[in-house]
Amino acid sequence: MKNFLAISGSLKSTSTNTSILKFIIKLASPTANIELYSGLDDLPHFSPERDSENAPEAVENLRKKIKYADGVIFCTPEYAFNLPGVLKNALDWCVSSGEFNEKPVLVLSASPLNTGGEKALSSLQMTLTALGTKQVAAYSIANVNSKLNSNKEIIDSETIVILEGLLSKLDEFIESYTPEY
Repeated sequence: MKNFLAISGSLKSTSTNTSILKFIIKLASPTANIELYSGLDDLPHFSPERDSENAPEAVENLRKKIKYADGVIFCTPEYAFNLPGVLKNALDWCVSSGEFNEKPVLVLSASPLNTGGEKALSSLQMTLTALGTKQVAAYSIANVNSKLNSNKEIIDSETIVILEGLLSKLDEFIESYTPEY
């Protein structure tokens, strides 16, 4: 059984990005356990002075979930041509502790715009590169609202096939990957 952590870049209760992650959980193989992280809004603002052996409990919880995950799946909206501050804040808490180093990740963005949140995706990829992740794949879902039904489930067959392929790619990468550390 592989364990994955899914992190949405949105705090919005009706977030399409969170809905996509919930849909991915349904798509996952029976040998995969995907936990949707729900503590993004519990993290305090990052401060190097608070980033010590006694980091806040919410930070330690996030770090532990990342450490024990075989891979991490992100799906983020784009805010002002960038990734949301709450997601960047979470990643900042992981810079010095190293949980993301060599961690396989799948990076997604979704937007109602034709661009699919490509700038947020690019920004997230740059930050994840700084954290030392192994980025297995990245994909932007453009015009996302037209690809969801009223229950926020993906109904676009092409998007479903792509997401299934990305999950398979992540799974295969993890099967064959030996970390360098």
